[in-house]
Formats: sequence, C-alpha cells, structure tokens
Amino acid sequence: MATLEKEFNFYRTHQDELVQKYDGKFLAIVGDKVVGVYDSELAAYTDTKKKCAAGTFLIQHCTPGKESYTQTYHSRVTFR
Repeated sequence: MATLEKEFNFYRTHQDELVQKYDGKFLAIVGDKVVGVYDSELAAYTDTKKKCAAGTFLIQHCTPGKESYTQTYHSRVTFR
C-alpha cells in the first residue's frame, strides 16, 4: 500500500464520526488511529514529528464534506 494511503482511507471512512468529535481541528493520524488533535496545522506537525518519523503520519483538517480532502485549481491557460 502506498505511503499514507492507509491513514487517508481511515480518515475518509470515519470522516462523519471524526467531524462530530473533532470538527475544525487538525488530526494527526498514524495507521488507523488518531494520535493527536490540534488547533493548528503547525502545532499538529511540530508535536507529531517529535513522536513519529516524517512520512509516517498524516495531518488532516477535520471538516465535513469532500472539500476537506480535495483541492481544485483554476487556470487561465487556453489550449488550441
């Protein structure tokens, strides 16, 4: 399984229940477990990297909807 795929799938599968409990917080996820809950992304990263190696944890903003984990980019580029 690709790096952090397990963590991301855990978040998507449990998003509704996580939002009920942690709405608006930043979650540190390792495997299928929330290992930390923080008010900012920076705090989540700084604290979690003290306990876990880089690349072994996911920091996820816990908000409802797929907008929580997707990004849309718009461009003015035209192809002819």
